[in-house]
Amino acid sequence: MSVEQRLSELGLTLPVPAAPAANYVPYVITGNLLVIAGQLPLGPEGIAVHGKVGDTVTTEQATEAAKLCALNLIAQMKAALGGDLERVARVVRLGGFVNCVDTYVDQPKVVNGASDLMVAVFGDKGKHARTAVGTNVLPFDVPVEIDAMVEIA
Repeated sequence: MSVEQRLSELGLTLPVPAAPAANYVPYVITGNLLVIAGQLPLGPEGIAVHGKVGDTVTTEQATEAAKLCALNLIAQMKAALGGDLERVARVVRLGGFVNCVDTYVDQPKVVNGASDLMVAVFGDKGKHARTAVGTNVLPFDVPVEIDAMVEIA
């Protein structure tokens, strides 16, 4: 089954890739490595969730936000690869940043939202190394931001 077929089967539609919010590019290709800048939980109406996990945002809400970040990562992959997601050889690494209160310790549960989506969409090629780090603030008061490194063919 193709990546596009999996997306369709999962009922997912890729958003228009987000433009950078500052002086950087959304992705860089060097050799067979695609590095994608951190993606926010953007939905059709803009940022879908604001706030700090463990305060105004629940773990479940943040996990759903991480899925949106992953969907935006896939949209950037598609843009970088000229529309051909079959060129994804492996999702190598995800870097997850969770805007949370000091005592919050479930960052891995939040970032699982993105990890699970990568495996659902890319199968074994979606299995990756990752980090899940808590931080005191993220841009635009989002609860999660995720970046990626992807091996391409």
